[in-house]
Amino acid sequence: MTNAHLYVLDTMADWEVGHLIAELNTGRFFAEPGTALPVRTVGATRAPIRTMGGLTIAPDLAIDELAPQESALLILPGSEIWDAQEHAPAAAKAAEFLAAGVPVAAICGATVALAAAGLLDTRIHTSNDPNALAALAPNYLGAHLYRNEPAVVDGDLITASGVAPLEFARAVLSRLGVLSQPALDAWYGLFSTHEPHHFHALMAAVPQPA
Repeated sequence: MTNAHLYVLDTMADWEVGHLIAELNTGRFFAEPGTALPVRTVGATRAPIRTMGGLTIAPDLAIDELAPQESALLILPGSEIWDAQEHAPAAAKAAEFLAAGVPVAAICGATVALAAAGLLDTRIHTSNDPNALAALAPNYLGAHLYRNEPAVVDGDLITASGVAPLEFARAVLSRLGVLSQPALDAWYGLFSTHEPHHFHALMAAVPQPA
């Protein structure tokens, strides 16, 4: 079964990927019953990392062991240390994924790493703030393609602000097409408004196993 891959690094912002990885890993609302995209973790090495929330994660594999053809998605979360040289290979791997037509989803600080690597120079994108993005990635040439939106999809690239984890998840799930549109709309409505009628709509939109 194809996997989704989450890059993990010290000070990873746990909340930014929580909605997304839970839905991918369980497949509980997928359009095809019984399917999922199990999430495997990838690190700069296989050495354990510690998230911003204090969780210790031992990566399933190192970044140099990951090949685009073995993945359905590369997720790059926010972190305070994306500028460390040891994480440059993750941005290079993102370039490989995009060249191979495999989606890359980056949120918060990960968008800065992609900007520094030149991956946002020709793609519509967003981040936390356009001025901060330009300041933190001096070689960035994509300011004219920046959009002040919570999450943006341009082909195989999904980018988002760190304060928009829900919109990030919706954008990625939409790009992958794993939920029906009624289910995705109801899912987003439930978590964004907390209104119970969206839960009932979600249950009605999810096909039941035969």
